Amino acid sequence: MGVLTMQNPATGAILGELAEATPEEVRLAMERARQAFGGWSATPLPERLHYLTRLRHYLVEQAEALAEKISADTGKLTLEALMTEIFVTADTIRFYEKHAKRMLSPRRVPTPLVLWPKRSSIHYKPLGVVAVISPWNYPFQLSVIPALSALAAGNTVLLKPSEVTPYTGLVMDELFRAVGFPEGVIQVLHGGREVGQALVAAKPDKIFFTGSAATGRAIMKQAAEHLIPVELELGGKDPMIVFADAHLERAANAAVWGAFTNAGQVCMSVERLYVEQSVYPQFVELVKAKTAALRQGFPRQADIGSMTFPRQVEIVRDHVADAIAKGAVVEIGGRFEEDGMFLPPTVLTGVTHAMKIMREETFGPVLPIMPFSSEEEAIRLANDSPYGLNASVWSQDETKARRVALQLETGNVCINDCLVSYANPHLPFGGVKQSGIGRYRGPEGLRAFTHAVSVMHDPGRRKREVNWYPYTEEQETMFVGLIKALFGRERKWNRQALRAAWREWKRLRE
Repeated sequence: MGVLTMQNPATGAILGELAEATPEEVRLAMERARQAFGGWSATPLPERLHYLTRLRHYLVEQAEALAEKISADTGKLTLEALMTEIFVTADTIRFYEKHAKRMLSPRRVPTPLVLWPKRSSIHYKPLGVVAVISPWNYPFQLSVIPALSALAAGNTVLLKPSEVTPYTGLVMDELFRAVGFPEGVIQVLHGGREVGQALVAAKPDKIFFTGSAATGRAIMKQAAEHLIPVELELGGKDPMIVFADAHLERAANAAVWGAFTNAGQVCMSVERLYVEQSVYPQFVELVKAKTAALRQGFPRQADIGSMTFPRQVEIVRDHVADAIAKGAVVEIGGRFEEDGMFLPPTVLTGVTHAMKIMREETFGPVLPIMPFSSEEEAIRLANDSPYGLNASVWSQDETKARRVALQLETGNVCINDCLVSYANPHLPFGGVKQSGIGRYRGPEGLRAFTHAVSVMHDPGRRKREVNWYPYTEEQETMFVGLIKALFGRERKWNRQALRAAWREWKRLRE
């Protein structure tokens, strides 16, 4: 059994140690989750939501203390922890409290006339045991929100937080215990890759993974052996397109925040900035000035905290070095030769799509800026990526902005703002291409933790149906008439054929 060291990446302070789960502990946790599923799925939705309400109350009462613990585990500022970890989670819980009943209730749907007098409906049933494997960049909300979504839908949950941020994993474990969820309904399994592999091997009924594309592919491959459905929320290389008619001051402020918030460790970060040629020099100067004004520190009285994961620091260094070697210019920042977890916010120009900085996910405080000359070129450059998670378009011409936005190959797009679409719990979230499979948040996201059961109900008063045995020539004649009457070229139905078919229909059902 391994041991995880809990360490503050910003200060180096050791926060403690945490034992990893053993394969046997994973197996026993799965048994408890399966045993708990029957009772939890049968628990009325209002009662399940009551547990979420208690959790929300706890979040509100302990918001500052929780933010400080998350900050200590990740190196992010306490304000960022409050905004992006606590606030977003509490808001999502409130959304479920208000709307989960409507989203999960049986839904009547139309039934074709030829199936009269049957009635049709859709029912949403929980899947069973859901495995949630979460990342280190937002270790609280990217764990709690999918876990609570699964719980609200009636599933039990096994949560494996990232081994990079084990202190937050411990905090969540304590949180769920404080709320008082029934035994086995939600369990936290601490550990790294081996624990994740054991969790997938335990055959949950669904896997929800947030992290890198490489790890997502490995999980999907392992899950495919047992036909376990997988939802993947993966990385991004998100473009920001600024047209000359945009509010340049606003766009520059957004670019700096969108690139450097959480030290750039956001799957929706602005990682590629395309600016129309006529305002490119002016815009670069605006971004440089705003970047120069940023304060770096921890945990308060600063704008940018530290990086969280030492391995990610090396990736950022490599991407910047590759860009410089291929001709990029460091406009500001770029002092990466120093040791430590604090990387200065860096702006690059002279970049091309031949550089890693424009092709691969950097996940750090680096903003490469590139000019474009036409709307068509901006769309082509933005779509020239294996990723498709998020994007933003900036223009005061609303028609143009919407036209461009809807041509981008992405799962989420903002107009005259960035990243903020995730903050609306009514909207589904997810990517295309190598940015993931599936959606969570919003009605689609809650129902993603269910399977839809199609129900068709007939009163059952007649002896037979027209499509049942024995087959007759009259049936064939009737269906020919129906096909012509209902689906023929003419908009106006062939009334004579329809009446004849209807008479035969009724006779055959008697």
